[in-house]
Formats: sequence, structure tokens, C-alpha cells
Amino acid sequence: MNYGGNVLRIVVSGAAGFIASHMCDRLLAEGHSVVGLDNLLTGSRENIEHIADHERFHFIEHDVTMPIDIEPPVDGVLHMASPASPKDYLNYPIETLDVGSLGTRRMLDLAHFHAARFLLTSTSESYGDPLVHPQVETYWGNVNPVGPRSCYDESKRFAEAITMAYHRKHGVRTNIARIFNTYGPRMKLNDGRVVPAFVDQALTNGAITVFGDGSQTRSFCYVTDMVDGLFRLMQSDERYPVNLGNPREMKILEFAEHILRLTGASSPIEFRALPEDDPKQRQPDITKARTLLGWEPRVPLDEGLARTVEYFRGVLQRV
Repeated sequence: MNYGGNVLRIVVSGAAGFIASHMCDRLLAEGHSVVGLDNLLTGSRENIEHIADHERFHFIEHDVTMPIDIEPPVDGVLHMASPASPKDYLNYPIETLDVGSLGTRRMLDLAHFHAARFLLTSTSESYGDPLVHPQVETYWGNVNPVGPRSCYDESKRFAEAITMAYHRKHGVRTNIARIFNTYGPRMKLNDGRVVPAFVDQALTNGAITVFGDGSQTRSFCYVTDMVDGLFRLMQSDERYPVNLGNPREMKILEFAEHILRLTGASSPIEFRALPEDDPKQRQPDITKARTLLGWEPRVPLDEGLARTVEYFRGVLQRV
């Protein structure tokens, strides 16, 4: 994405978040300049402290639902801001709806004003509890619009709709990524998602809490693979959503047992009631990403988990 060797200036919203901070790393490594925005509601300065003094990185503490002027040039806008874990978006349902609606519009306005390209990080949650398996981009989803998870699901579905509207009405060069379960360093230990929860419980010899009977499935993609997919997508001319995720599907109980083997922990497995509207199956069809982007995950699960466990060991030692 250097357009003939030109250094680009990219605005990244949610820059202090998990995936977005890794995206900032990738953009800087490619030689580009980054303006990071984050109100730090769920993001952390620790995620970007290693690039805080980088000559091509500038951080602005800002809520993207509020207007902002960025000095030109702005060549790209990556809208990655949003609470992303169930714990966070259930704690901040209104803020989640705001950032998906008004926040997306603010970032689209920024891209439109500067004639910049725009990338939205949407989610596999837009499929809800899917009735089609694996999930393809043409599937419209099975979402409960008034359930407890709807604040996140519907915020992203609206974000996709307004992104397409800006493309059709104003000609903004847009891309939409539907991100499936992603894991790696810089996730928060207490964010409620399955990878940090299981690793935390295993490393502290707590019970591994499996919801339901553990037969529900997820597909786990390592964060550097995800960032590579996003990087490729923002260079493409594809305007409709593209799934990015690992098509290797695992039962949650199988994954819990995998974490126990990897960490050598002797934690018991404890079963709890399944949360309302929790998807029973989650697996991306990535045919479109393979065909259009030449992309597929490359980091093996054991390798990615080993890096993630090592990161969390360090976090726990600092606590």
C-alpha cells in the first residue's frame, strides 16, 4: 500500500485497542505515518507506549463521536474504534451504539473531506447466531435486534450500511472487513473473551469456565494474520464485506483442553449456563479473501497461543 513508493498518512481510530495497535505497528513498519485516535474507554496507552515516541506516529486522545479536524494530508482512515468484547460492550451499550453510528459517520466525513480511502472493521457478530454454516458474506444473518448483544451487533450492521451509503452517494473509496475471533498479545486479561479468560484461569490455577456444554464452536485467528488481511483489504477495490478469520473450527471444550495441555495447568473445567444469544457456531468462509486478496491465516494455533501465553505470563507477573 505504498502507491509507487509514496509515504501515506493514515488515521486509525481506536488506536490503543488490541487489533488497532498492531495495525499501527504494521503501517509504521511499511513506512507510513499514523495519526492514532482513542478516548481510552476500553483501549490502553500500554498498547502504544512502544511507538509513542516514533517520529511517524502521533496520538490524539479523542472520542470519535465528536468532530475533529486533522491537518492534511490524510490518505486513509481506518475506523477500528469500538468496545469489542462482550464484557465491554455490555458495560457500555450506549457508547458502543454511538461509536458504531455517529463515530462511523464522523470518520467517513473525515475520509470524504480529504478524498481518502476508508476501511471499516466490522465483525462476524453481524451474522448473529448463524443459520448458515460456514458463514459467507452474502448471508444476511440471524441477529436479535433487542437482545443484550444487539448494542454491538446492530452498531456494526449500521456501520456497514452507512459505509456503503457514503460509497454510493459520495464516491468514498471504502472497504469493509468482517473480523472473526482474533487473539494475541495486548488482549486484556479480564475482557471476557475466551482466549484471555482460559489462559488467565490456566496460569493462575483457577477453574476453566466453559459456558453451556462446550459444544459451541469458534475459529481463532492470530492477530498478525488478521492485520495482514486488513492491510491487503485496504489496498483492494472490493467495496462489499470480506470475511477475515481462520476457517479452522474448534469446539470450546476442545479449546479449553488445548489450553490446559499447552500451559501444563491442572485446572478443573467448570460448566456454566450459556449466555443469551451466544452463537452456537462461528466459522468464516474465506473464499473471497483467498481469491481477491491472496490471503489466508499462516500462524499455526500452537505457535500463536504460545506467544499469547508468554505475553500473559508477563502481564500476570507485573500485577
